[in-house]
Amino acid sequence: MLALSCATSAYPTHALRAIIPVRPCSRVSVTTNNHLDHPFVPEVEKAVDSLYSEFNAVDNLVARNTARVLKAFQNARVGSHHFGGCTGYGHEEAGGREALDQAFSEIFGAESAVVCSQFFSGTHAITCALFAFLRPGDELLAVVGAPYDTLEEVIGIRDSHGLGSLKDFGVEYREVPLAEDGGLDWHALKVALKPQTKGALIQRSCGYSWRRSLSVNEIGKAIKMIKNPNCLVMVDNCYGEFVENIEPPMVGADLIAGSLIKNPGGTIAPCGGYVAGREKWVKAAAARLSAPGLGVDCGSTPGDIMRAFLQGLFLSPQMVGEAIKGSYLVAEVMAAKGYKVQPLPRVLRHDTVQAVQLGSRERLLAFCEAVQRSSPVSSFTKPVAGSTPGYASEVIFADGTFIDGSTSELSCDGPMREPFSVFCQGGTHWTQWGLVLGEVLKFV
Repeated sequence: MLALSCATSAYPTHALRAIIPVRPCSRVSVTTNNHLDHPFVPEVEKAVDSLYSEFNAVDNLVARNTARVLKAFQNARVGSHHFGGCTGYGHEEAGGREALDQAFSEIFGAESAVVCSQFFSGTHAITCALFAFLRPGDELLAVVGAPYDTLEEVIGIRDSHGLGSLKDFGVEYREVPLAEDGGLDWHALKVALKPQTKGALIQRSCGYSWRRSLSVNEIGKAIKMIKNPNCLVMVDNCYGEFVENIEPPMVGADLIAGSLIKNPGGTIAPCGGYVAGREKWVKAAAARLSAPGLGVDCGSTPGDIMRAFLQGLFLSPQMVGEAIKGSYLVAEVMAAKGYKVQPLPRVLRHDTVQAVQLGSRERLLAFCEAVQRSSPVSSFTKPVAGSTPGYASEVIFADGTFIDGSTSELSCDGPMREPFSVFCQGGTHWTQWGLVLGEVLKFV
């Protein structure tokens, strides 16, 4: 007698039929599920087979960065008592905040760090860092061309309508255009500083620009050219954490800032951001976040957020490694289909962003819709381009993530403007991008 399995399949019913014998002597007829035997489309399988060396190099990077993180946790004597939350003023905090800041500063080669939930985005943390050392009459110099869209109103490139941009406070702004190859213009940088230039902003990642992201060594070279006792250097470190085995403070950056729902949150930090660097300026950034005299000695961290911060930081090298592998895979597959990609396939990565130039509004929409359909959360929704606070252009986001806006999980987005590029980030495992690309290739 034969029993027929009636379990509901995640795949079409015609694709899986299994007849299982009750008696050992019965003959068995099994139709295998090709989706299970071959989860990736042929284009993705081919790319995966060709990326063995790159994936192996990423695993070695993860091991080196994990060793650095582990040592910092041990030196900070992180214990389970640090996981407890606090309420109100936060005066009864059990030491987790101090342990987290100590571990973070050691990992990033900084004198000091403030890592907390009160930073609600990378832009917020970067803003506090810029206001830490810029005063009326000073000039801010952007070293790598125009900054990310959300900083335009912070700086005053776009009118903040009197809400308190740097320009509103009398801080001037100037930028060094990119070189023709999309990299730093070293010749222009040599003569860029003026007596009133008190701060230099270096954006490590490409943002929404079609350019190479900067290596830490390139950042160090730029710092040597522009830093002096009168000019401090602040690095927007978003998407760059743990992509290399060194960080900007190790090559002379005075401050770095970023978001915990990107790389250093390890995909599980529910919110937050950080500023790290020289102690004097970290304290000034903390005072901008709170108030002069308060710094970070108060402020609640309710629930188990502190545990998530610490655990996420520990997991970060691994999660970043998976995101890097995903970026290699996206570049390999989309370049083989004839699309321009940045970075190029198999080129060493300096951030977790992979850009693909799709060339039309329709393809950009289709790409993001395919990513959303392949997400674990809100896969049934359709992303729609629209206006978003901080952005000048319409933007479309696909981010079916457990943490709202968590680009470290798996997401893509892009501004609805020429050349209609999509920017892919994150991924808790590279295989998720392998599955996503199977859906994407149906439509682009």
